[in-house]
Amino acid sequence: MVFAIMLMNVLLGIGNEMNGDDAIGIWVARNFRHKNWLAIDCATVPENYVGEIVRQHPEKIVMVDAAQMNLKPGEIRIIPKEKISKATFSTHTIPLSLFMDHLRELTKSKIYLIGIQPKVLYGKMSNEAKKAGERVIQYIKNDEIEKIKVLE
Repeated sequence: MVFAIMLMNVLLGIGNEMNGDDAIGIWVARNFRHKNWLAIDCATVPENYVGEIVRQHPEKIVMVDAAQMNLKPGEIRIIPKEKISKATFSTHTIPLSLFMDHLRELTKSKIYLIGIQPKVLYGKMSNEAKKAGERVIQYIKNDEIEKIKVLE
């Protein structure tokens, strides 16, 4: 009997739904569906899902979060690990750069951090954030992550 390991890519939605646009990562995870992807709403504790992520044997891991990048609201960027210090993330218990290193070591996956520039960090999520979230979903579904601009 032969067993095949089904490889699933993993999308991690990160954020706090009580803080306006900071919920955009969660919103993306909750609205994303694709047969080759597992979407996880991590809230503010992505490190709690390491076991689930590792079990998927992912080729790609995509983390989506609101990031203060000093851009127009709704702008989207891939944030390389070495540029994480240029972006501000407000609601995490551990630095995302450390989390990325840990995941890379455990999974050998290609890891992307996608930041969406927030407009508001209180009340309801802005239309700019939701539209950006919809674009991020399409980039991932169409395997076009590399088309997203990289944060300079």
